[in-house]
Amino acid sequence: MTLLSVLDILLVIVGGAGMIYQGLCIVMSLFAKPVRFPDAPMTNRYAVLISARNEEKVIGNLIGSIRDQTYPSDLIDIWLVADNCTDGTAEVARSLGCHVVERHNLELIGKGYALTHLLGHMLDTGVADDYEAYFVFDADNKLDKHYFEEMNKAFCSGFKILTSYRNSVNLADNWVSSGSALWFIRESRFLSNSRMILGSSCHVGGTGFMFSREVMKRNKGWKFHLLTEDLEFTMDSILHGDRIGYCGTAILYDEQPVTFSQSWRQRLRWSKGFLQVFRYYGSALLKRAVRERDFSCIDFTLMLCPFTVLGVIRAVMGLLFAACGFVSWPSQLQSLASWSSGIIISVLGLMALAALTIIVERDQIGATNKELLAYVLSFPIYMLSYVPISFQALFAKAQWKPIAHKG
Repeated sequence: MTLLSVLDILLVIVGGAGMIYQGLCIVMSLFAKPVRFPDAPMTNRYAVLISARNEEKVIGNLIGSIRDQTYPSDLIDIWLVADNCTDGTAEVARSLGCHVVERHNLELIGKGYALTHLLGHMLDTGVADDYEAYFVFDADNKLDKHYFEEMNKAFCSGFKILTSYRNSVNLADNWVSSGSALWFIRESRFLSNSRMILGSSCHVGGTGFMFSREVMKRNKGWKFHLLTEDLEFTMDSILHGDRIGYCGTAILYDEQPVTFSQSWRQRLRWSKGFLQVFRYYGSALLKRAVRERDFSCIDFTLMLCPFTVLGVIRAVMGLLFAACGFVSWPSQLQSLASWSSGIIISVLGLMALAALTIIVERDQIGATNKELLAYVLSFPIYMLSYVPISFQALFAKAQWKPIAHKG
């Protein structure tokens, strides 16, 4: 059996398993009753952790939405780390009654390091133990007024780590913001929701999540510093046996990039981060999947597997082998033709996925029907751009860079 044949078999098995699982999740989410949590006393004290870098234009919106919660405001303390800010973010947050910690470090850059600094300060000053759990938000977020009330119900049901429904404030801006927003809505509706029904673990998506004091103490604050620190936190938690829950009635609104260059840069960092997490956690996930028969580990191994990168490598190797005379040109051209037909099927499938997401979640999506039709047609362009991004991630030195928000 040749190396190309091995790659072909691997791609078929991994890709096929991933597609079947995604399809089952969609069907399950459409027909199974979503998980709902019973009412709970609103007595827990929570800390909100925000990492902000030059966010004076938008931070007031998030703080205002936290102050306007149906959950008692005196049980929610807001802690903000002004991370290498050169504007008035710290002053705005202080004026709105937040606890502000300023950080200046141009060598260790990124949200993970900022959260480490913030929680480290809270531990050092002895205030971290004042809270039952900690919420993490990005500065551009806005929250539904029932957000904390709903998350509190799930927390009181026994989950130590929780994520929430991620919507967007600017889905209708253009095809770039809509592509990103539809992807997150799809993830909430069809993946996180189905994982809860299956009894599997969900994963936190960078913002709109919470973790208990017990988890914080186990990690001695925040210890995750890869480019996708949220995914690293998820994998570490799953390897510790935690089941990450999802509360679909807690709705967060995020601001998406509106230019293709911003989106490319952001997704390049995510793709590089996925490769980092796969490198550091992939083998441990497989070992736990076999040893503990943990389906969540199988689920996330499929999610982390760099399928797009493997596909590009397979195509390039096929052409090189043919050029060197190791294999015939007709066989490789036939493989490329098969891949081309697969791309066409993928385009149609992505359009159908975007359309289904819009139909099912229409009440949550603020855009006209004409705009939504255009976004269904453009969604495959957004998603297929991941192919060159994933390939570039193999060689690029992606770094965390802030994205300007307009609020």
